[in-house]
Amino acid sequence: MATEPAPPMTVTDLTVGGMTCAACVRRVEKKLAKLDGVTATVNLATGRARVSHPPDVGAEELMATVEQAGYTAALPEPPKRGGPESEDGRPDRDRLLVTALLAVPVLVLSMVPAWQFRNWQWLCFVLAAPVAAWSAWPFHIRAARGLRHSTATMDTLVSLGVVASFAWSTYALFLGGAGKAGMTMPFSLVPEASEARGGAADGLSAHIYLEAAVGVPLFVLVGRFLEARARSGTGAALRSLARLAAKEVSVREADGSELLVPIEELKVGQVFLVRPGERVATDGAVVEGNSAVDLSLVTGESQPVEVGPGSAVVGGAVNEGGLLLVRATAVGADTQLARITRLVTEAQAGKARAQRLADTVAGVFVPAVLALAFTVLGFWLGAGADPQAAITACVAVLVVACPCALGLATPTALMAATGRGAQLGVLVRGPQALEGLRHIDTVVLDKTGTLTSGHMTVARVTTAAGGLDKQAVLRLAGAVEQGSEHPLGRAIVAYARRTLPEPLPEVRDFRAEPGRGVRGRVEGRVVEVLAPDDALPTALADALPAAEAAAHTPVLVRVDGETEALIELGDVVRPGSYRAVHRLRRLGVHPVLATGDREAPARAVASALGIDEVHARRTPEDKADLVRELREQGRRVAVVGDGVNDAAALAEADLGIAMGTGTDVAIGAADVTLVRGGIEALGDAVRLARRTLGTIRANLLWAFGYNAVTVPLAMVGLLNPMVAAVAMSLSSLLVVANSLRLRAWRPAPARGRRDAAGRETVAAGGGSR
Repeated sequence: MATEPAPPMTVTDLTVGGMTCAACVRRVEKKLAKLDGVTATVNLATGRARVSHPPDVGAEELMATVEQAGYTAALPEPPKRGGPESEDGRPDRDRLLVTALLAVPVLVLSMVPAWQFRNWQWLCFVLAAPVAAWSAWPFHIRAARGLRHSTATMDTLVSLGVVASFAWSTYALFLGGAGKAGMTMPFSLVPEASEARGGAADGLSAHIYLEAAVGVPLFVLVGRFLEARARSGTGAALRSLARLAAKEVSVREADGSELLVPIEELKVGQVFLVRPGERVATDGAVVEGNSAVDLSLVTGESQPVEVGPGSAVVGGAVNEGGLLLVRATAVGADTQLARITRLVTEAQAGKARAQRLADTVAGVFVPAVLALAFTVLGFWLGAGADPQAAITACVAVLVVACPCALGLATPTALMAATGRGAQLGVLVRGPQALEGLRHIDTVVLDKTGTLTSGHMTVARVTTAAGGLDKQAVLRLAGAVEQGSEHPLGRAIVAYARRTLPEPLPEVRDFRAEPGRGVRGRVEGRVVEVLAPDDALPTALADALPAAEAAAHTPVLVRVDGETEALIELGDVVRPGSYRAVHRLRRLGVHPVLATGDREAPARAVASALGIDEVHARRTPEDKADLVRELREQGRRVAVVGDGVNDAAALAEADLGIAMGTGTDVAIGAADVTLVRGGIEALGDAVRLARRTLGTIRANLLWAFGYNAVTVPLAMVGLLNPMVAAVAMSLSSLLVVANSLRLRAWRPAPARGRRDAAGRETVAAGGGSR
């Protein structure tokens, strides 16, 4: 009997709000999985859920299921094409600032008995009330939501600690004698030995714990604010891709007129115009016009490509020359730019499970602490102890176990490391990026704009024997190229202006021959800058093979019909690229070159830098496939790139590293950005990651060790809530202090050598004029 084929599955992305820890993620995934045929992967960092479901399960049912779990759900809005980012973090920042202003005086007065003036406790009560209610309100709401669904998270523990501390303090102030004028609060280690001066005879009832009521929300809000800042900007890559796409396009009508229409209305087969400086609206074929098209942002080609009738062009490319008429061959989701967008989206969704250790253990830690607190309360009451002593021990367990240090362990170290990294030219997105830097063993390097400058320049000038010297040739060639819009011509003009002491003369009778070169009259002499031909003097003929071997673009300079020089142009290797590759090898990282450029320039750059593994003519999809192949071989892969063509590979890799001089898309898709303009900072980034992760491990070890010691003390009545709050605060301060040591971290001096052959200035790049 034949088996019926499985029904096709649909993938829907949802924006999920209200998640704070790994327990929330697991709850949403399990709730969705209860629907027939539904599986879900939830991304805590982005607040997104990618749901695979049968077609008969609609988005409305999925959203309702998430809401039944106690969270909000909505279909994601399309990425914005431009404009300022929405300031979603402003309410949290304002809440944190107000909380700090109110809490700091309470903490200082409660912990420094010498500063406790007459009726100080009532001022602290007035300041603590809005903190316990308004500042901690998000924790209370999420705790109540969890209670309705019979679950507990860290928000539950924070909420109970604040409520218990504030409620006990309120009781002590109004009914326990702690509100008497002249009362002071000395420190003591055990509840039974503590006694508030000026309070009731029963010292226990005279104690207030307002410092715990304000300290708990303050420290947790600080930790979550730092965490939110560290992982912000997740959607930058998709927003940048949206900005790269055209909004409107000029369509050529049958009668020859032009009509400006939204890009969504463009259909396959329609002819549209691309003026100089504009982006190509969609994939198509040129039907009229000649120009140079800059494909570097989309394909990685190191220099603009000449296009004419019949040539294929890619949406997002920039027209650098004349007017083009293009017939659309793909629109919407079928374009190459759309495929890159999908690759970035899918790759980002694939690495969703990046959660801190504190969140991972929250599902066990929080219920365990709650059980311990109520067990302690029942034990003390059952043993015949005074009810106030039992309640004090219970509150002490809740307060001392509040996971402030646990929550601050990662974000404070991350903040210190990212600040120090920025000074060293390294921007790190989050803790998963540091973990990736720590373990990478293979790095895939883009060529154009990463190892090289991404801009054409003059690499070498060879003059004919007995003719004009180098400066005279550059002066005449630069003068005639002033009338050219071609990138090679602009490179010659820029080089001549940079190297010659006097301004370039004017050009007259200028004429450009597409695909051939330019000519004009300079100071009465006819000057031509043309593609090479077979009729070359011996010296120049000998230089031509060397230029081709180095993947340079050669052009001839003729003056009054005489061939005077051969100018070679290429994409220059960035200063420091050789040292950077050498340092990566010393760190045990294998370099791989992958580029959309041709084989010759790719091999030239790889040879100059000592890279053995080279992959040329790689499309964005090919690069992403290469990364997947390397990962399937068991390698930990990082990708370094700077263009749209690198975005999918950056997102697919274990670690994406973008050049700060690259596109917003590459930077948005990457986990690490190198802002110094070269990859030299990559070695420093790896070393900083290793130090930072060591600091995070020490912080977590302290946080867990602190709970392992203090919780038992609180359970047996040897730690009152006052000391518990102090211990909690000190543990947080120790974690912060340990993290701040990273601000003084200095990279070890480089022991790599300079290339004696001058490889840092080797030029590479190919193409034709």
